[in-house]
Amino acid sequence: MAISREKKGVIVDDYTERLRRSQAVLVTEYRGLTVKQLEALRRELRGCESEMVISKNSLMTRALTDVGMAAPESLLTGPTAVTFCFGELAAPAKALGKWAKDSKILVVRGGIIGSSVFDEAGVQALSELPSRDQMRAQVVGVLQSPISGLVNVLAGPVRGFLNVLNARIGQLEQAA
Repeated sequence: MAISREKKGVIVDDYTERLRRSQAVLVTEYRGLTVKQLEALRRELRGCESEMVISKNSLMTRALTDVGMAAPESLLTGPTAVTFCFGELAAPAKALGKWAKDSKILVVRGGIIGSSVFDEAGVQALSELPSRDQMRAQVVGVLQSPISGLVNVLAGPVRGFLNVLNARIGQLEQAA
C-alpha cells in the first residue's frame, strides 16, 4: 500500500527531529525477527535511552540529507531498522550486539555519528567502550590515588613511632 506524499513528509519530519536529538544512529537488518522479539529489543533499547524504528530507506535517506548527515547506501539497503541513540552510545551498541549474537538473526550493519560512517566493526568497538558510570568511577579512582598515597606517606612515621612505643611497652612488661 502506497504512502501519501503528506504522510511521507510527516515521517521525514519525525525522522529529522529524532536525528537532531540523537548523538548517533545505529543501523541493523531485522529480517527474520518476530514481532515479540522486536518488541523485546525495543523495550531493552528504551532502557538505554534510545529508540528503534523500522524505516523506509528512501525516507531515512531524505531525513539524513536534511540534517546534513551522510546517507550511505551500503547501510540503507533491504529491511532496515534504525536505532536513535539519545543518551550514551555504548549501551545501545552493547544491546544490539548482544541481540545479534544471541538471536543470530539480527544483523548489525553499522552506524553514523555526525558525518562519520562506520561499519559493524565500528559498532563492536563502540560497544566495548565503558559506560558513563564506569568512566566516572575510573576518574574518581585516578583522582583518589595520589591523595591516598599522600595519606599513607604522612601516616608512615606516626605508625613507625607507635610500633616503637608498643615494642618498648612490651619490653618493660616482660622486665617487670
